[in-house]
Amino acid sequence: MDIVITHQPQQHRFVSQIDGQESVLDYRLLPDNGIDFTRTFVPEALRGLGIAEKLVRTGIAWARDQDYEMQASCWYVTRFLKRGRK
Repeated sequence: MDIVITHQPQQHRFVSQIDGQESVLDYRLLPDNGIDFTRTFVPEALRGLGIAEKLVRTGIAWARDQDYEMQASCWYVTRFLKRGRK
């Protein structure tokens, strides 16, 4: 399955549309060039397909390109940020 991720900067989120269902990675921009990834959501019918991982990896790659200082209040994103620090 080809998972396409779209960045919607006005809504502060990354989105994937599959079979009419929306999966999202939400974020908020912080002062001093920071970003907080706040929520990852994938509809139950689409779970286990790697969508959340692709959303998070896309969001983190974008944030790195922007030189943002990253943090996550979303537990799922925290796992990826911790791996990157090891």
